[in-house]
Amino acid sequence: MNIQIELVPRERSQVIRHLMQFYLYDFTKYLNIDVDQDGIFPEYPGLDAFWTEKDRKFPFLITSDGTPAGFALVEKLDPGNKDNDYYLTEFFVMQKYRRGGVGTSAAYELFRRFPGRWKVTQVRNNVIAQAFWRKIIGDYTGGRFREKFHPELGNPSQYFLT
Repeated sequence: MNIQIELVPRERSQVIRHLMQFYLYDFTKYLNIDVDQDGIFPEYPGLDAFWTEKDRKFPFLITSDGTPAGFALVEKLDPGNKDNDYYLTEFFVMQKYRRGGVGTSAAYELFRRFPGRWKVTQVRNNVIAQAFWRKIIGDYTGGRFREKFHPELGNPSQYFLT
């Protein structure tokens, strides 16, 4: 299996927009999200910025043997941010490709491409994502990460250095 991540240019942004529908569908288990009258989830807030702020926001397509398998949205934070340089805004792997190394390979490649201080956050009640990220980050860093919980929402975030 050949797993790749590639930056998606604006002219191919539809691939991320289409995969986002599946991502939002998955999130209906955790958040109150509904489709409109045409059966479409709402546009992801701020998605266009990933093509207009090219030095700060990075939209990646994850492929497995050349077929779209997911996406990752990475944000480079302001240099004055005291806790982290990069934030993994969103990360999605389609169910067909889960538990086969696609997510792990993609995450590791992102960490290699953007060395620095990272933050990865999960929704409070998405325990599967929490277990995935604790394992991935723990393995990648040799267990050298810290975890904080959002004071109001309870969402866990892992902070670590790549």
